[in-house]
Amino acid sequence: MKLRFPNRRNEALTLVEALVVIVVIVVLFAVFMPAISNRSVRAPRIMCANNLKQVGLAFRIFANDHGDTYPMNVSTNKGGSMEFVNSGDVFRHFRAMSNELSTPRILICPSDTRKAASSFLTLNNSNISYFVGLDAANSLPQMLLSGDRNLMTNGVPVGSGLLNLTTNSVVGWTSAIHQNWANVLLGDGSVQQATSSRLRDQVANSGMATNRIVVP
Repeated sequence: MKLRFPNRRNEALTLVEALVVIVVIVVLFAVFMPAISNRSVRAPRIMCANNLKQVGLAFRIFANDHGDTYPMNVSTNKGGSMEFVNSGDVFRHFRAMSNELSTPRILICPSDTRKAASSFLTLNNSNISYFVGLDAANSLPQMLLSGDRNLMTNGVPVGSGLLNLTTNSVVGWTSAIHQNWANVLLGDGSVQQATSSRLRDQVANSGMATNRIVVP
């Protein structure tokens, strides 16, 4: 009796079939990878924008309780941070709004390498991702109130401290946090994603000749 074995040659892929499978895989990879990559970039940026919206809300709540004035223009005797405007201590302005902010965790951008403070008592500049616009006011809706700290001027990254941005300043973003994009919070409470070019336009059309900001 002869044993019959299945024809194994028919079970294998031909060269053409194998090439077709490879081409399909490459096409699917090319189609879906950009979407996955963009999503991984956009998600932290959106979370950062949400953080700044909460910061903007905190500023407004504080202003409602202090004669329509932000903490940078309210004396420490009345719960503000005016006496620290020239110190370069960004954390002083956020600490003045500790009740409105609830947690210092929202002061850290998800794309930043910095770590959040455990409490407002231990908060310092190294626990903050966002600058503060010292001259921002409710009456100036296009002024810079806050935004990502990865600023540069004339191609040089900006360090911690005071920075005066004029209408002619060559200001932009580094790639350190959002890959040459960033979020800004305006005086009207809106948050915008801005390129370097958009940031320069914002400074030029802020309604003030100079935007004084303090970078953490």
